[in-house]
Amino acid sequence: MEQLVTSPDNPAPAWSRTPHQPLHSAGQPAAGASRRARRARRTLAVTSLIAAGALALSACGGDAEAGGHDAKNGQAGADAAAKKDASEAKIKVSSKDGATDASINDTGVTVTGGKLTDVKLTVADSGAPVEGAISADKTSWKPGVQLERGTKYKLVANAKDAKGRAATENATFTTVSSANSFIGSYTPDNGKTVGVGMPVSFNFDKVITNKKDVQSHIKVTSSSGQQVVGHWFGAQRLDFRPQDYWKAGSKITMKIDLDGVKGGEGITGVQSKTVSFTIGRSQVSTVDMNTQTMTVKRDGQTYKSIPISGGSPDHPTYNGQMVISEKFEQTRMDGSTVGFGGEYDIKDVPHAMRLSSSGTFIHGNYWGASSVFGNTGTSHGCVGLRDQKGGGGDTPGKWFFNESLVGDVVIVKNSHDQTVKPDNGLNGWNLSWSEWQQGSAV
Repeated sequence: MEQLVTSPDNPAPAWSRTPHQPLHSAGQPAAGASRRARRARRTLAVTSLIAAGALALSACGGDAEAGGHDAKNGQAGADAAAKKDASEAKIKVSSKDGATDASINDTGVTVTGGKLTDVKLTVADSGAPVEGAISADKTSWKPGVQLERGTKYKLVANAKDAKGRAATENATFTTVSSANSFIGSYTPDNGKTVGVGMPVSFNFDKVITNKKDVQSHIKVTSSSGQQVVGHWFGAQRLDFRPQDYWKAGSKITMKIDLDGVKGGEGITGVQSKTVSFTIGRSQVSTVDMNTQTMTVKRDGQTYKSIPISGGSPDHPTYNGQMVISEKFEQTRMDGSTVGFGGEYDIKDVPHAMRLSSSGTFIHGNYWGASSVFGNTGTSHGCVGLRDQKGGGGDTPGKWFFNESLVGDVVIVKNSHDQTVKPDNGLNGWNLSWSEWQQGSAV
């Protein structure tokens, strides 16, 4: 899966993956028409989050005032400088990020403008490594064995260019199943410890018309006794959640009994397994765009306050409850993958955590002026935290990354944008309980 995580929130003149308004095109908005055009473009970038592997687009460049410079020129200058200093290594993964029909034979990685340093492919459910080898000239990688059919994999590829500058690509994909069967890629994986906001999310590789039977053969229960209800987003995605966030410390069990179940005309389920995961401590962080500050609460108590730089006036951050769906110690953020005109392409964004499938991230920002954090929104829709190139040092970006779990909740308020759509990432908490129940087929 080729994953282009694009979204540097550049403070001095940042990726986000769902079209929030934040993912507008760059430049001055011309009142209503321009804003609507930006929203339309961003909407085209939206795509359903595929199981745990979700899409990898992102957009967070910035163009608000930073470091005392003109808003547009200062932010654009920082983005341009970061892009100029970016690695020339361009990594391509043959299997598209989020795919549910990836080849079992032709998965591979190539690089131009640099050399591969390491490639890691694992089975998502178990973490088991898949053997493989980098070519003698270090420009390609292939697995040493045929991949299993109907299996989800995660891949991380790293490379460096001639100047030693790093580049990273992350991809999650599911291999193809047979024509007359269907499978559901799901998140979270067995044995994981996740945050209180983590839903169970299924993405089916084929259209499901017999929703009632399929849903009734997936049972999700909690040791806390919370009622868990399923909700369909279209014909290929089914999420489960309780009315309120999961209770900290509870154990969630998911029994998948789809073997032999008819999903629709000519397709039958083949999965039969039990998966369990644990809810960790409760961590809910609230980003206030009025103050450009994030307040982290752990088990209901204020844990830390962190200055941030959110979306600029032209590219505001989505409001609403968003769930961290992926974590990358380092990743690429390319504005062109989410409708921007190439304002930024930063290949080593540190400490990136996805909040929406359309490209909203909370991530480290090493290229922006320190003065913008806590003062000015400068990104293309992401939430930026002060960080260092390479992810080292004692920084807010590194601290929050290390303290966060997939499934933790980040709430954004007081932004001049709409609320994130509930199917844009793992963000079904933005539906009321009655609305959620209405989406159940059982």
